[in-house]
Amino acid sequence: MTTKDERLSFLEEMKDVRRIRKPNKADVKAPKDLTPGHLERQRSAIDQPHRDCNPLTADMVEPLTAHDVLCWQRPGIQHGVFRKLRLGQYPIEARLDLHRMTVEEARRDVFGFINDCVRYGLRSVIILHGKGERNPDGIAQLKSHLAKWLPELEDVLAFHSAQKRHGGTGAVYVMVRKGDRDKQRNREIHGS
Repeated sequence: MTTKDERLSFLEEMKDVRRIRKPNKADVKAPKDLTPGHLERQRSAIDQPHRDCNPLTADMVEPLTAHDVLCWQRPGIQHGVFRKLRLGQYPIEARLDLHRMTVEEARRDVFGFINDCVRYGLRSVIILHGKGERNPDGIAQLKSHLAKWLPELEDVLAFHSAQKRHGGTGAVYVMVRKGDRDKQRNREIHGS
């Protein structure tokens, strides 16, 4: 508690102090006028819509059923290499699960997954797409699209439906090409 003398002393010291009439606050309201830069950015966004660099197409797909086997290889893939892939003898280095995805989500994820596999040097991967047995029309949508997409990607060398222990016809083994770094490492090791 303060005493009467202390209060009088305080008031004596503050006698020349004047109240600030104008509030000392910053004006943070956004200006209503659009700047030329803002207008140019708007025009540019309208003129140049986002360009999709994903080459995978989602139209004109041959319908496949739950028990159809996926099988494809690029010319030049050795028979023994493809046989090991088909039998699931290569270690699975990564997996992508497409269950419960729309076709567009799967399109985006497959493209990104294969690019990541090349970047990180993964050669043998598996993609789980499901069998589509619960579809009323009996057509496995994701499987049908995947069968069209994988050959469209240059980085995919071969693919085959998985063995029963890895999902059977509801999954596919994919062999991905070597990245430039792995090719260089092989050249250094083998001296060619």
